[in-house]
Amino acid sequence: MNGPHSGLRKTVSSSRPGDAILRLEDIALHFDEGRTKAVNGIDVEVREGEFVALVGPSGCGKSSLLNIIGTLDSATGGRIYFRGQPYSTISDASLFRRQHFGFIFQSFHLIPTLSALENVIVPTIGCAGSAKALKERAQGLLSALGLQDRMGHEPGKLSGGERQRVAIARSLINDPDIILADEPTGSLDSINAAEVLDLLDGIRKENGLTVVMVTHAPEVSARADRVVHMRDGKLDTNPAEHT
Repeated sequence: MNGPHSGLRKTVSSSRPGDAILRLEDIALHFDEGRTKAVNGIDVEVREGEFVALVGPSGCGKSSLLNIIGTLDSATGGRIYFRGQPYSTISDASLFRRQHFGFIFQSFHLIPTLSALENVIVPTIGCAGSAKALKERAQGLLSALGLQDRMGHEPGKLSGGERQRVAIARSLINDPDIILADEPTGSLDSINAAEVLDLLDGIRKENGLTVVMVTHAPEVSARADRVVHMRDGKLDTNPAEHT
């Protein structure tokens, strides 16, 4: 309970480690009346507490698949289950997203006119809880990530590594079950990238989170428990043939 990220600890799900938290069956995302197949028949399972890296060339459908998982996009075919619940039964995708997912992006997606603290609080808009309690949680997250002296700074006054730590804090503010990260180290130098990966991995292990991360970088995918290769919208079962 007193590890380096103990200030981030969440209530762990009643699901057992190793149970499937996500199950994707024949997932498709087609455009232009089916002529463009961004995602084309993906079957994959993600277990509770697992760190999965989605790897493949640009344009292979990795980010599209991540967005479908996070309900930012809707699949045009197939089924997804969250702890056995079909996505088709979700009545409020926005609420479901806020309750279960935290997002981290390559370009941070911070609001430039807001302070670090205010950026972390943004996903709580419309959520239950007092403003004071939410502010205190945001302050605790930023402090746990080493930004206790940078809370009042706008993103333009922060380094790349600091901005990504703000984005990590923001992804955790609603106590998610799954972190969806799209090239989170892509805009960082090697030192800051390694630091961000260490933070994410520590948070994941201490809080029982699941991480699904899109990456091009072998040194990033090497940190994952499992690598899922994609090519041309499909799973690549023989990635060695394309290296």
